[in-house]
Amino acid sequence: MKILVTGGAGYIGSHLVDRLLAEGHHVVVVDDLSTGSRANIQHNLSHDHFTFHYDTVLDKALVAELMRGCDAVFHLAAAVGVRNIVADPLSGIMNNVRGTEHILEAAVQSGCPVLFASTSEIYGKSDQLPFREDGDRVLGATSVARWSYSTAKALDEHLLYAYASRGVPGAIVRYFNSYGPRMHPAGYGSVVARFIGQALAGAPLTVHGDGQQTRCFTFVDDTVAGTLAAARQATTTIEAFNIGSSREITVLELAELVLRLSGSSSRIEHVPYQADYGAGFEDTRRRVPDVEKSRRLLGFQAATPLEEGLARTIQWFRERASS
Repeated sequence: MKILVTGGAGYIGSHLVDRLLAEGHHVVVVDDLSTGSRANIQHNLSHDHFTFHYDTVLDKALVAELMRGCDAVFHLAAAVGVRNIVADPLSGIMNNVRGTEHILEAAVQSGCPVLFASTSEIYGKSDQLPFREDGDRVLGATSVARWSYSTAKALDEHLLYAYASRGVPGAIVRYFNSYGPRMHPAGYGSVVARFIGQALAGAPLTVHGDGQQTRCFTFVDDTVAGTLAAARQATTTIEAFNIGSSREITVLELAELVLRLSGSSSRIEHVPYQADYGAGFEDTRRRVPDVEKSRRLLGFQAATPLEEGLARTIQWFRERASS
């Protein structure tokens, strides 16, 4: 198959590209490297079945050209990271919505199925736990920039459902705190990356608030496996799937685990959210996926224990620092 991966130089996208190439597909990547990295795909640049375009999905004509003759598209390109969204909400909204619109408009002409990478941020601050794919969304005021990311991704999902009525097959995956090798070292979109970077540098691990907020962390191999499983289910009857682990852990416990696995002597420092995100920032207290639908319809279940995934990720950070 010929497959287009938008955002294919990103952390998740590059792992997906590796898997698709290993399966024998021809892979075309478009990425503006705003949060991705050429280093993530460097090992594939000489591959006969790999083509890289340093460009943006905001270029409508380019998107239409790249999708001609494609058998599938994995749309992962997006503005990501809470810090980035809070700092520049307009750019986040435009990139996330317009890029998806261009992909779907081109899909009408090409008939290409679209796998759309969404987010657990969709659920906002709902207390209907665990989060079911058909559950209600609960968000804060529109004046709070943080919720613009959830809203933009939700609009993207609405677009997929709307374009399905025009014959575009697709599927939606909602990622829950994916982590692993190739995460951005600055931790722009991951508390795991931030903690590991701080631990290996001997700096304090900065835990926001009391650290009792919980998340379910998913190793990237499992994220990719769930993504591929959902893509195989792409139809004009759109389905959304939670792709994540059901193991819930507090952020404070995560910090302690990173310290133990890395052997770091760093201390843990509690800081107010306002220090990094400004006044009025709102966080989600618990974020836990209901994974039954993905298990039942996709045969997907996250398989990598958190301790194993963190150890592999810490090792990658160490090797990167020494190279």
